[in-house]
Amino acid sequence: MLLKTKPADVFVDRHNGPDDAGVAHMLRVIGVESIDQLIDETVPAAIRLKKPLNLPAALTERAFLAKFKGIAEKNRLFKNYIGLGYHPTQLPAVIQRNILENPGWYTAYTPYQAEIAQGRLEALINYQTMIIDLTGLEIANASLLDEGTAAAETLHMFHSLSKKKSATRYFVSEQVLPQTIDVLRTRATPLGIELVIGDHRTADLSDETLFGAILQYPAADGAVYDYTDFIAKAHESNLFVTVAADLLSLTLLTPPGEMGADAVVGNSQRFGVPMGYGGPHAGFLATKDAFKRVIPGRIIGQSIDAAGNKAYRMALQTREQHIRREKATSNICTAQVLLSVLAGMYAVYHGPQRIRQFASNVHALARTLDAELHALGLDQRNEFYFDTLDIKLESRELQTAIRQEAESAGINFRYFEEHGSPRVGISLNQNTEAEDVQDIVAVFAKVLGRDVRQVALPEEVTVNWDDALIRKSDYLTHPIFNTHHSEHEMLRYMKQLENKDLSLAHSMISLGSCTMKLNATAEMIPVTWPEIGGLHPFAPREQAAGYTEIFQDLEKWLCEVTGFDAVSLQPNSGAQGEYAGLLAIKGYHDARGDQHRNVALIPASAHGTNPASAVMAGMTVVVVKSTEEGNIDVADLKAKAEQYADRLSCLMVTYPSTHGVYEETIIDICATIHEHGGRVYMDGANMNAQVGLTSPAIIGADVCHLNLHKTFCIPHGGGGPGVGPIGVVADLAPYLPGHVLVDTDGRTASAITSAPWGSASILPISYAYINMMGGEGLTQATRIAILNANYLKAKLEEHYPVLYTGSNGRCAHEMILDCRQFKKAGIEVEDIAKRLMDYGFHAPTVSFPVAGTLMVEPTESESVEELDRFVEAMISIRMEVAEVEAGRADAKDNLLKHAPHTAATVLVHDWTRPYSREQAVYPTEYARAYKFWPAVSRIDSAYGDRNLICSCTSIDEYVDAEEQLVQTDKGPSY
Repeated sequence: MLLKTKPADVFVDRHNGPDDAGVAHMLRVIGVESIDQLIDETVPAAIRLKKPLNLPAALTERAFLAKFKGIAEKNRLFKNYIGLGYHPTQLPAVIQRNILENPGWYTAYTPYQAEIAQGRLEALINYQTMIIDLTGLEIANASLLDEGTAAAETLHMFHSLSKKKSATRYFVSEQVLPQTIDVLRTRATPLGIELVIGDHRTADLSDETLFGAILQYPAADGAVYDYTDFIAKAHESNLFVTVAADLLSLTLLTPPGEMGADAVVGNSQRFGVPMGYGGPHAGFLATKDAFKRVIPGRIIGQSIDAAGNKAYRMALQTREQHIRREKATSNICTAQVLLSVLAGMYAVYHGPQRIRQFASNVHALARTLDAELHALGLDQRNEFYFDTLDIKLESRELQTAIRQEAESAGINFRYFEEHGSPRVGISLNQNTEAEDVQDIVAVFAKVLGRDVRQVALPEEVTVNWDDALIRKSDYLTHPIFNTHHSEHEMLRYMKQLENKDLSLAHSMISLGSCTMKLNATAEMIPVTWPEIGGLHPFAPREQAAGYTEIFQDLEKWLCEVTGFDAVSLQPNSGAQGEYAGLLAIKGYHDARGDQHRNVALIPASAHGTNPASAVMAGMTVVVVKSTEEGNIDVADLKAKAEQYADRLSCLMVTYPSTHGVYEETIIDICATIHEHGGRVYMDGANMNAQVGLTSPAIIGADVCHLNLHKTFCIPHGGGGPGVGPIGVVADLAPYLPGHVLVDTDGRTASAITSAPWGSASILPISYAYINMMGGEGLTQATRIAILNANYLKAKLEEHYPVLYTGSNGRCAHEMILDCRQFKKAGIEVEDIAKRLMDYGFHAPTVSFPVAGTLMVEPTESESVEELDRFVEAMISIRMEVAEVEAGRADAKDNLLKHAPHTAATVLVHDWTRPYSREQAVYPTEYARAYKFWPAVSRIDSAYGDRNLICSCTSIDEYVDAEEQLVQTDKGPSY
């Protein structure tokens, strides 16, 4: 017997669903001889790559993890007391194991189908309640991308609300975190808003050109101020006031809402989320009830289902940019769901007493350290503080000596200057112990040549703050924060919530343009390593050599995939990537003296974030028509490029198109824009249909953002985190975002996000994916994604019309199924989406980009067996629709209109519906064997918007209100 040797455990075979037999079967059904033939009939020859991707050879899972361990160990773990919004903390192991490391939580999608997302929606209600309670305000959203983004969103919000129409200036306290000021500057400049940076104690708030102000609490140097009088004076001058606050401090300090603040923003990172070299973390934004119509981002609200039971869903102006497009005040359409769930669960597990004790311990240690440093003769400048000391030094030489001694002891402080004086900032945290204080004192004593005495931590400390600064109001009083404090109870609570949510652990999620593919366990493992999670984003670069290697490799590989010359990893969502890409184009034009080039051509079919991002970048949106086939109307594009030639800034285009087609005119389209002096921005939402076959550079694009949470396997996490790096051609590279505190390889533009490399700690997921797939594997993934989509098309097109196809009748990686004809029988596309839940499936994307349709994307990770189960469900539902069309089923009292069916629905004594219970809940044998039960019946969203409740409560506490607000659940998450 002859034995051949070859790798036995190839990762690409784990990632791609179909095996060789499955591929052969699908090819027969489609009617082609090979995948090569299918690709040739699908992707235009003119844009095909001429050579394979030049990427490292694929590694096995074992080989990758061994390699990555070596890279991670190049990061050096110091004790970090830098502060500035990032602090060491401890995620309880029960939460880490059962949420962060649990695919039942991290593979779920954005809760647009609320009936099968009640678990994470409840977790988000908990988070919103926590933010509302701690900030002292009335409403909060379900998280933003980071503190800087949240602050920038309030700048936009209050600028749009200001009645002082000529006011274009915004006061920024000089004690706002420097990275937040950096992001504010980025967001203000394109809109012609001037930042007025100064001392809040001497600011002239009567200036009629001001529309708002932002303060930091505690201040960046750690000082605590009572802002009550400042806010009152600001309101007298019709200014809105935002306060950026530290969440832990608000357990002891008077909340800004009680001082009169209009909005409170910040970062919930220190509620259990690792620093992760900058992210991802859940930014928060709370505001007054009066602003509920304009607060950006997602809000989770409480409503009722068809049976009158309490149910949660996304509320108000969620996804507003798909409704308002260029009139939207924000391009935010995602959230840091997984991170806000972690922070909220931290509060649930610890409760108000433990969290207050954490804060008390931190403050007591800070007071102890203050006394010890004072005994050494040092000048600590903060009279009132929470956790941060500001030490004024006599010379820069002394500052340098302290830094050298601290770093030799494995300690990081903050080193800065204020009004010409060298300073050392020391921020303590929940992980700080008495021996840590001893080590800090030893650093200063050694430099000063003094003896070190034993530090004694007092059993109690008297707070020396003014009475107005001491919190007297209660917080986290709801039972949810006062029940699950034992690990057993917490474990059961989280499992109960998990059981209410459908995720990729249950079945395929075929959301078009959202790419719900495998998030391999091997890719996820390094995320929780301390070498990845334990670094402060502003630590010296030499302590992050492992991260630097990851960044450099990823940037090089993404350049290879896109064909571009440079990449920025900073944007922490796709929408932020759009914005960063447009700012690069704007920077290019401005540098050439073409500040007047401000017109962005955007196809009518574009994602709603495209026009919203363009307006935020200071551009004027001009819409380009689509043809009946769903393609860009080239004649209209050329006419408008000619019309606006003198002002043309860019074209924003998605490729393959939002309709799931490789438009054959794309090269001509890009050339037209270039001929008229514009640049081409390619939306990378569908990049997973390009990798290895074509590239943005080949089609003629100049910049493209990449959704790493779509194409490169970072999990959606129930609606976030996302990462949206951008690639650019060489002449746009100088305009990529930089950072005010960290040298990002010489880039000097202001920042897009708070951290220099955005959500750095989840970049290892994409790093792992590329390492284990290799160039050939990545290309094969694209090919299989196209194969799977065309297989579904072949199986379903007899039952549902497919709206758009290429010239050879092929779709790309996704397709649009037309359900509009069912309206004649009274069946809406929503009814089909809800009925799919009874079959154990999450609906495809509903009514985007065409109302009344389903956009289906199977991805490469689904097997033939799973695809066939989905086909069986869709055909079965089509037969149920046919029953209504034929009059054999009642138009209102039928399986679809009552879907989804819960256990409580069918376990009634008197079953009166005209179909059987079995038809309702066991429509297929698979559903019978592996039943997923929706937690609630069809949710009444309009009721919830009329009776808005966005925090923990019970159904009998509803207050009827005459409110009718907008909800939509269309489109991809960025």
